[in-house]
Amino acid sequence: MTNQSTNNLLMIRPVAFGFNVQTAESNAFQKQDADQQAVQHKAQQEFDGFVQILRDNGVNVTVINDTAEPHTPDSIFPNNWVSFHDTGDIFLYPMQAENRRLERREDIIRQLEDKFKANHVIDLSRFEAKQQFLEGTGSMVLDRENKMAYACLSPRTNAEVLKAFCDYTGYEAVTFDAFDQSGQAIYHTNVLMAIGSKFVVICLDSITNPTEKEKVTNSLTSTNKKIVDITFDQMNHFAGNMLEVKNADDETLIVMSQAAFKSLTDEQKASLEKYGKLVYADINTIETNGGGSARCMMAEVHLEVRD
Repeated sequence: MTNQSTNNLLMIRPVAFGFNVQTAESNAFQKQDADQQAVQHKAQQEFDGFVQILRDNGVNVTVINDTAEPHTPDSIFPNNWVSFHDTGDIFLYPMQAENRRLERREDIIRQLEDKFKANHVIDLSRFEAKQQFLEGTGSMVLDRENKMAYACLSPRTNAEVLKAFCDYTGYEAVTFDAFDQSGQAIYHTNVLMAIGSKFVVICLDSITNPTEKEKVTNSLTSTNKKIVDITFDQMNHFAGNMLEVKNADDETLIVMSQAAFKSLTDEQKASLEKYGKLVYADINTIETNGGGSARCMMAEVHLEVRD
């Protein structure tokens, strides 16, 4: 039986985090702070604080430092270039921004293989040559237990690459189009939805096509997920960008940013608390300049732990 969540996370500590001009065109969530040197310092503090909160809650976090060269301003978001599965498979993904392709590091895979059992590395980055992209569990929100891959199609999420992933894994793709309140395509599925074992947080307003909205809703209810619907404003505070994880005692945690937590209503918090403890960290600098939040920073390692 595949578990939706794991106690093992990979996180990449930034050395030169900052606003990435190459990703800003398709990521409406990015905003540039004036002093980019201060941004790196604050991002590092926020990262360390977030890791500490996770560890204090019993989560096993493998932290690997980014390197100064080559310059990878978004390396803090590893879930886009790699995913780890309980089959022992590791997937590498095609990335739209050229400087994000440099985040794929063999030495990170090797370090993880010291602690975890891996079988195959399946490299989908060849699709970059055709300008086709699938940015990991940013582009896809995986229901691992039911083998469903939810994906809003965008410049960074291509149906053909998604099909290749599904062919390898046996997942079923549930695709749709999603737009923010100004009509721009949402760049990553994981900013509008998060799937837990028994719940889903989703901004249904972003799926403007009624047929597609019904398809997504039916798929979620058929797998017995409690739907927690969020507004555009909550989505813009990254309430869709959360992740269910386990701790060492096998308790369920629902991890998000402080901004996401504060945006939720008391009723929504009570709904989610039925399924896990809400854990949050202040990562405002990272969210603002990077256009990603808590979920993007955590790559779940579903590989078997070595004895």
